[in-house]
Amino acid sequence: MPPWFTAHSLHPTAVGFISEDEYLEITGITREQSGEYECSASNDVAAPVVQRVKVTVNYPPYISDAKSTGVPVGQKGILMCEASAVPSADFQWYKDDKRLAEGQKGLKVENKAFFSRLTFFNVSEQDYGNYTCVASNQLGNTNASMILYGEQH
Repeated sequence: MPPWFTAHSLHPTAVGFISEDEYLEITGITREQSGEYECSASNDVAAPVVQRVKVTVNYPPYISDAKSTGVPVGQKGILMCEASAVPSADFQWYKDDKRLAEGQKGLKVENKAFFSRLTFFNVSEQDYGNYTCVASNQLGNTNASMILYGEQH
């Protein structure tokens, strides 16, 4: 007796995916539809056989948070850039059009999978200005500008 197939998503945000066929077709897939999917094959002869498949949706970076910050001279200042991407984004920082190098005196760049943090240990007048965070992966890149500005005590 031929098996009956059912397939559905186990991912809470990927709703509306139920199939009664041996194929589950997702057209125009979005990043919200990534996650685990389960296929169950059954008939009247034996217990169902269940297989799980993980679907990874690759997408270019999307910067979700980048805020300007006010810091007094002589204080510690931090600029943050948060980005979602699969594969994870690589981050670069620029002041005006000049790329900031890792290990530059008085600065620290900390890159993680979903954010980059630019730390100024002792803010000077020369540090004030426009900064750009660029997030990129194999599928594309995006950028966001923010300002490090002076703030009164």
